[in-house]
Amino acid sequence: MRYNYVIGDVQGCFEALKALLKEIKFDPDQDFIWFAGDLVARGENSLGTLRFVKKLVDRDVAATVLGNHDLTLLACARGLKALQDKDNTRDVIDAIDSDDLIDWLRKQPLCLFPNDQTILTHAGIPCIWSAEQTFALAKEVEAIISHEDFAVVDTFLAEMYGKEPDLWVDDLEGSARLRCITNYLTRMRLTNSEGRLEFSFKDSLDDPMPQGFKPWFEFESEAAKTHQLIFGHWAALQGKTINPQIQNVDGGCVWGKQLIAYRLEDKEIFKVDNPVM
Repeated sequence: MRYNYVIGDVQGCFEALKALLKEIKFDPDQDFIWFAGDLVARGENSLGTLRFVKKLVDRDVAATVLGNHDLTLLACARGLKALQDKDNTRDVIDAIDSDDLIDWLRKQPLCLFPNDQTILTHAGIPCIWSAEQTFALAKEVEAIISHEDFAVVDTFLAEMYGKEPDLWVDDLEGSARLRCITNYLTRMRLTNSEGRLEFSFKDSLDDPMPQGFKPWFEFESEAAKTHQLIFGHWAALQGKTINPQIQNVDGGCVWGKQLIAYRLEDKEIFKVDNPVM
């Protein structure tokens, strides 16, 4: 039987990824892996992870969305952001195949539909967007990141960082529009009821939150009316099932916790400890 698995934030934890694929008995001749983004960053082997996932995608046995750490790697590789030691991606930038890896990475999507009932993004979907709107807006950013003219790509990456605008309106234009879409899909944790973003909170659901803000998934969701939403990004959630329509898959592997695979066919969750922590 063919199985589809969604795997949470790997963050360069290559040994954990290999252990998880062994745990789920991944068979590339029939199974398919959907990665929730943040393939790279603070684990022990971002380069090995990126090369491995690229091979899976090139074989058409996997697909990935982009996460915020993946976008940061793109910006650093293009010389538009200073590389931080904690990101642990120098090996990718210095690799002999760096250009090929970066060019491949920038052509990956921000939103995927693993099946007709499921939508996958890195950080989630704000309550104000439908699944169809999310896909269309993601395409706008993807077209810029994957543009054949690197001047276009670099302009976006240079202007990608920032907290404004923190609220979506349909008539946003230019870099503000692209930045807002990117922040929702790759950085979001808390919003208010109208969808306004709050960027400072990164803790657990039991911790005090800024007044007026709650986890994005606690508001009635337009997208969740039609699709199951799967996301990573928020390590403190530890792969929590929010409700039957919303599933987190970030087990905090890079922080010494677990790497998670969520099987779409029966909603079973598989976990492995990080063997190098």
